[in-house]
Amino acid sequence: MGERFETKTVHIGHQPLRHVTAKSTPIYQTSVFAFEGLEEVEQFYAGEGEYLYTRNGNPNQTELADTIAALEQAEAGVSASSGMGAIMAGLLSVLGPGDHVLASHEIYGGTYALLYKELSRFGIELTSINLNEMTTLANHIRPTTKLFFLETITNPLLTVVDMPSWVAEAKQHGLTVMVDNTFATPYLVQPSTLGADLVVHSATKYIGGHSDVTAGVLVGSHELIQRAREIVVNYGTSLSPFEAWLTSRGLKTLAVRMERQCDNASQVASFLAKHAAIKHVYYPSSEATAFFARKKQGAMVSFSLADESKIYDFYRSLEWIKFAPSLAGVETSVSHPVTTSHRAFTEEQRQATGITMGLVRLSVGIEAIEDIVGELNQALEK
Repeated sequence: MGERFETKTVHIGHQPLRHVTAKSTPIYQTSVFAFEGLEEVEQFYAGEGEYLYTRNGNPNQTELADTIAALEQAEAGVSASSGMGAIMAGLLSVLGPGDHVLASHEIYGGTYALLYKELSRFGIELTSINLNEMTTLANHIRPTTKLFFLETITNPLLTVVDMPSWVAEAKQHGLTVMVDNTFATPYLVQPSTLGADLVVHSATKYIGGHSDVTAGVLVGSHELIQRAREIVVNYGTSLSPFEAWLTSRGLKTLAVRMERQCDNASQVASFLAKHAAIKHVYYPSSEATAFFARKKQGAMVSFSLADESKIYDFYRSLEWIKFAPSLAGVETSVSHPVTTSHRAFTEEQRQATGITMGLVRLSVGIEAIEDIVGELNQALEK
C-alpha cells in the first residue's frame, strides 16, 4: 500500500474475511469481486470460480435461489429483480420465435401482458384456456406448442385446478410445464414433485413476507436454470445483494407466517360467506387442495360485494386495513383487481373470468382474527 494519505483512505482497513464464520449471512454489497491474478479470471470462465460481477452472480443471490430450490425440491434456482423478471427468464428459457404457449385463462395480469403484448412481438403465440370447463389439453395443442403455464392458486379468483392431472397430461404431450407457485408457496405444495419443469415465485410476496423487497425466484432442472440464468444476466434483471439478503431473511419465518395467515384466512372466509353484503366468496375448498402437502387452503380470500356500486364506499370505510396493489405482507391488506393487478385485461376478458368491479382481493395477515373480522364487518356495515 502507498504511504500517502490519499492512498491510505482508499485502501486501508479492507481485509476480506475469508475464514470468519458469521451466524447470519453478511450482505455482499459489492458490484465486482477482486482477483489475485489472471489465472483466477480464467478459472472463473472455465467454471471453476463462483463470482466475477454481481450482475453475473453474488453470494446473496445464490443463497436465496438455492434455498428456494431446496424447499421446492428442484435441482437448481436463479433469483431475479422481480417476479416478472423470473417469469420472463423461465418463459424465454423454453420459447423461441414461432413457438406456442398454452396458459390457464386465470393468470396474473402482468404474466398475461408479458405473453400477449411483449412476447407476441417476437412471434410467440398464446392461447388462454379455461381449465375449469375442459377435460383435456389435446384439442389446443399444436405442433409448435412448447409450454403449458398455470398457477397453483389463481390470481385473483383463487381457483385450484387438479394440477397433478393437468401436469401429467402436458408431459405426455411433450410440453414443458411452468407453474407459478406464488400464492401457495412451497410450504403448501411443491409443483416439482408433481412433474413441473419450472416453478416461479414473486418472492416479493410470501417468500420475503414483509412488503419491503421486490424479487423473483425461478427453480427447475439444471439445464433449464442454466439457460434462465443466462437470460437474467443478459437482460440485466439480476437481483441486488441487499434485496436478496432481505428476502432470505424474510424466508426464514415463512412456515410460521403461513401457518397463522392460512388459519386466519379460513376463518375470514367463513365470516364473509355469512354476511348479507357479500355476493360471493372465493376461497379454495379442502377437496380442491387435497394434493397440497398440508391441510391448508392458502392465505388469500377474494369476495364480491352484493351491491358493486358500493365498492368505493367499502374501501373508504376501512380504518386500519390498508389498500395496497400487492399482497402477502404480515399486515392484512386489500386490493382491487380491476384497477390494479388485472388492468391489462380487456373488459370482455374480465367479465369472462369473473373479475368484476365489485371484486375485492384480501391478503390476510397475522393479526388477531377477532380484529380482522371486526374491521371487515364495520366496513361492510357502513
